[in-house]
Amino acid sequence: MSLTIENLKKTYQQGTEKIAILKGLSAQIQNGEIVAIVGRSGSGKSTLLSLLAGLDSADAGRILLKDQNILGFSESEMTNFRGRNIGIVFQQFHLMNHLTALENVMLPLEILQETDIQTRATEMLTQMNLEHRLNHLPSELSGGECQRVAIARALVVKPAILLADEPSGNLDLETGEKVMNVFFEVVRRNKITTLLVTHSDELAKKCDRELRLQDGVLN
Repeated sequence: MSLTIENLKKTYQQGTEKIAILKGLSAQIQNGEIVAIVGRSGSGKSTLLSLLAGLDSADAGRILLKDQNILGFSESEMTNFRGRNIGIVFQQFHLMNHLTALENVMLPLEILQETDIQTRATEMLTQMNLEHRLNHLPSELSGGECQRVAIARALVVKPAILLADEPSGNLDLETGEKVMNVFFEVVRRNKITTLLVTHSDELAKKCDRELRLQDGVLN
């Protein structure tokens, strides 16, 4: 699913001063494209993902996904749209500690009242090479395995777009490389349009395209 961002603006109040983070940012992301978003710390990369996920509001602009401007949604409309169309992966795993890997991945499908949820969750975990960890709690999994569960949970609803904010940021170099190799393989196999925020030049090179966020715009 393609994504269009038009003239996106966002400011924050810091004391008596307004800080402009995004200054008329625009971009076109093609269906199935994997795009790296790079830039220095504090440049607004995470802010951009929050706006795209509908977790924060913009001051101006449009975000078009599935031919709809999500910035015009009410809070309840955005919650419903996000649950069905937007997958999100953070640095932190945000897994439910009392649920198994399988139950964690089933959760978004249960919320959406989907069918065949156990089969679909099992298939996605199998794609993430975790078929032998289905019934393990997060405390029984390694950091890399927990992040793969989190990625499976984001992808199990077959989202129109995947937003990934430094998904290997809390993993050691070797584990992060293994996790991201599986990440790219599964995302490409399922043809998921993906925006990946990263500080890693190596990860950025594995994407189809790289956009740099600087001075409030993408280049």
